[in-house]
This record gives sequence, C-alpha cells and structure tokens, in this order.
Amino acid sequence: MTQETKDRIEGIEKQNETERKEHNIKENKMASMPVGKLMLGMAWPAMLSMFIQALYNIVDSIYVAKVSEASLTAVSLAFPIQMLMISVAVGTGVGVNSLIARRLGARRFEEANMAASHGFRIAFINWAVFALFGFFFSKMYMAAYTDSPYILEQGTAYLVIVTVCSLFVFVQVNTEKVLQATGNMLLPMACSLTGAIINIILGYILIFGHFGFPEMGVVGSAVATVVGQFISMCMGLVLLLGKKHEVTVKIRGFKFSGQITKDIYSVGFPSVVMQAIVSVMLFFVNGILAFSETAVAVLGIYFKLNSFIFLPIFGLNQGAMPIIGYNYGAKNRDRLMKTYKLGFKISLVIMCIGTLLFLLLPAQLLLLFDASENMIIIGTPALRIISLCFLPAAFGIMTSTLFQATGHGMLSLWMSLIRQLVGIVPLAFLLTSIGGLALVWWAWPLAEILGTIYCIIFLNRLYKKEISTLS
Repeated sequence: MTQETKDRIEGIEKQNETERKEHNIKENKMASMPVGKLMLGMAWPAMLSMFIQALYNIVDSIYVAKVSEASLTAVSLAFPIQMLMISVAVGTGVGVNSLIARRLGARRFEEANMAASHGFRIAFINWAVFALFGFFFSKMYMAAYTDSPYILEQGTAYLVIVTVCSLFVFVQVNTEKVLQATGNMLLPMACSLTGAIINIILGYILIFGHFGFPEMGVVGSAVATVVGQFISMCMGLVLLLGKKHEVTVKIRGFKFSGQITKDIYSVGFPSVVMQAIVSVMLFFVNGILAFSETAVAVLGIYFKLNSFIFLPIFGLNQGAMPIIGYNYGAKNRDRLMKTYKLGFKISLVIMCIGTLLFLLLPAQLLLLFDASENMIIIGTPALRIISLCFLPAAFGIMTSTLFQATGHGMLSLWMSLIRQLVGIVPLAFLLTSIGGLALVWWAWPLAEILGTIYCIIFLNRLYKKEISTLS
C-alpha cells in the first residue's frame, strides 16, 4: 500500500469520525437539552422570519389601502392566487427538504444531490404553469368576482405581474428548503428577511412615487413584491452554490427521474394541499361575499392581520416538530409530551394577545388601512367575531403538529380541511343565506369548534394506542 493511499484512508477515517461526533452531539441535544431552551433555540430563526413576513404583508396592504379602498379590494381578490402559488412552492420545498434529509441520514449522498437538483427543475415547471395562468386567465379570474372596471383593471395587472414573475419565489423557496435540509436555519432566514425588508422599502417608493419614481399604485406593490423575491432568490443561490454544503446541485449531466419526483411529492403533495386549503376557501368565500366589495376588503384585511398572530406560531412549530419526532422515535414519552404541552402554552399566550387586540381595538386595526366609515361598520363586528376562533386554533395547530411529527400526516390534513374548508365554506354559505353579513363571520369560530372536537377525539386515540405505550 502506497503512502498516498494510506493518507487518503486516514483522511476518510478522520472525516467519518468527525461526522459521527457531530451526529452524536445532535442526538444528545435532542435527547437531553432542556425542552424549552432546545425548542426556542431551534424555532427562533423561523419565528423571526415569519414575523417579518407577516409585517411585510400588513405594511404592503396598508400602503395599497392608502391609494383607495378599491385598490385594497383588487389586491384582496388576487390574494388567493398568490397564496396558492406560495402553497405549491412551500409544499414542494417541504418534499425536497424531507427527501434530502432522509437521504443524508442514510449516507446516500448522490441521491440527496439528485433530490436537490430535481427541486430546481420542478420549480421551473411550477412557474410555467402559473405564468401561463397569469398571462391568459388573470382577467377572466378577476371578472368572476367583480364588475368594477377599476378593480378589474388593477387586479388583473397585479395578478399578471406576480404570476409571470413567480419563477423567483419558486426558486427562492426551493433554495431555502435545500439549505434547511442540511441543518442550516440561519442562511435561509437571512435570505427571507432581506427580501421582505427590500419589499417593504421598495413598496413605499413605487406605490406612492418617491425619489424620482412614478406613482404606480397597485402595480407598484406587485413590482416591489417580485423585486424582493428576485433579490432573495439571488442571495440564496449565491449562498447555496458559492459555498460548500452537504448537497450539490447538478447543472450538467442531469437526468430527470420520475421516481425521485414521486418521492418528493409523496411528502410534498399533502403539504401542498394543507398549504392551499386557505386559498381554496378564499376562492369560495370571496364568491359568497361578492355582493359587497367592502366585505371582501375586510376579509382581506383580516387575513393580513391574522398572519401577524399565526405565522410566528407556525415558526414555533417548526422548532417543536423535530423534537417531538425525535423523541417519538426514541420512545421518550415524557419529553415528547413536554414539548407538545410547552408549544401549546406558548401558542395559547400568542393567541390570547391576538384575541384581545381584535376584541378591544378592531376599529383602530381597520384604520391602519385607511378604512372608510362603511368598512368600520362592517369590519368591527367581523374582526371581533372571527377572533373567537383564535384560542381553540392554538390547540388545533399544535395538535396538528403532533400528528405530523408522529407520522400521521393524514390526521393533520383532515384537521386542516375541517378547520379551513369543509367547515367554513358550507357554514359561510348557510349563514349568509340566513342573516347576510351579520352572521357570515360566525363561520370561523363554528368551524374551529368542529376542528377542536376532531382533535380531541383523534389525539385521545393516538395517545392511547401509541404515545402511552412509549417508555
């Protein structure tokens, strides 16, 4: 054996030893670090990123509302398509993330590289679908909800821009999920924060026409959105391709594999569905509320405001889920339940704050969006009534996280369907038929009650059959 061969073998052994030590450190942390410190340490990058994203959603709508109430309605009608687009991007990214993580854990590095490479090709395919829809069907979509020439024109222009340029968000999300799959949470957070901050600043400049730029209104909001996504995408690509990571994206010598695509969407499709439920619900509810453009705008404001409450909780769950999953696999019932209960308590505190804000200050929240007198009359009771769903939602969201972490994704999917679609849409239609706008808002808390009953039943079954038997 030559000296060169000996040195190579020694180098490989040292690398393997280093990897084993890193793996043991991670295992020890998941198994022994205090749950609160561990969960918050893992969750804070995602919570901060989602908090900034929620802030952007609100600030962007405040800017648009200052143009006119009709402008806010136009953007609100386009919002479900945007949410559907994000749902496909994030759901696909979750599938890519999961497949990469599993292949890395199994030491199948080449397959991890192929999963990452497929993610980028799929991003282009998804972009093409939405770009074609936006280019050819945006006006038809908007016309289904409004006969106002201004709302139709502005909403169509907004929708065309964000869909035709959606390549940026598809690639951006995929890049972030690939980085997260290698255990890097900070770089994706930096990319997301940079894009959101640029979006907020540029939105103000373009919507109102400052620093020599023309006043672009709704179109300016769309342009700021895609520019922020473009910069975030570029930053992510530089960080992914310009540095050495555990995975390598193949640009040349790539062959598309149906099996890898299937593996990605075996996890990604349920996630797409769960993410898209709110979009589908809004399609129907906006149609139910089509007799009142102000009511549509109020619903749009509600979803922008509730993101400020809900998104940080979803970030918290990103920290809780791997801890629950790890300790479920390790058969450590005490740490599993401690994580679940702590996550629920923190979620409940956040929801309590949100409920108080909506109950005590609904008019002030609406005035952030330059609400007219009619909007305040409609929106004040609407925000108060819908906020009654917040507290039970804390239980539903955290229990859904437990279902996913223990490998029961379909239980989580049905939970989301009941809370956000199967419950709300029929109830909204029925209540509108009975009492119009005065009753329609009760669809949200009533649907949440149905979701809570479902959660209690299946959580009890899961605990008795599986969790209680863990040592």
